[in-house]
Amino acid sequence: MTSDSAAGRDTGGLFAAIDAQDGAAFVSYLTDDAVFRFGSAPPVQGRAAVQEAVEAFFASIAGLSHSIDRTQGEGYTLFLEGVVTYTRHDDRQVAIPFVDVFEYEGDKIAEYKIYIDVGPLYAD
Repeated sequence: MTSDSAAGRDTGGLFAAIDAQDGAAFVSYLTDDAVFRFGSAPPVQGRAAVQEAVEAFFASIAGLSHSIDRTQGEGYTLFLEGVVTYTRHDDRQVAIPFVDVFEYEGDKIAEYKIYIDVGPLYAD
């Protein structure tokens, strides 16, 4: 595997940072000018903007935990499929399936796309 190949990438540290709600650690996995899109939200670009966006999201929940069911690499792209379990501020848990697509440049993610419907998270 070359340093640019997505196949076989270990994403454990990335998801540990996300599940710890650590915005600074999360963006350390991204290129300086990375583009991040979460669900149907508008994309944000650059580490500072991404960190601000994810920390705002983290503030809207009490916690989260990812389970990765499948990964597939092709060239510089990594596809992940799994379930994220969110804990709301009222302590209710909501499990939602997701797909992530990472476009790598070297050892960092240049484009991070999350395909998810977070509607159930905020439903009464």
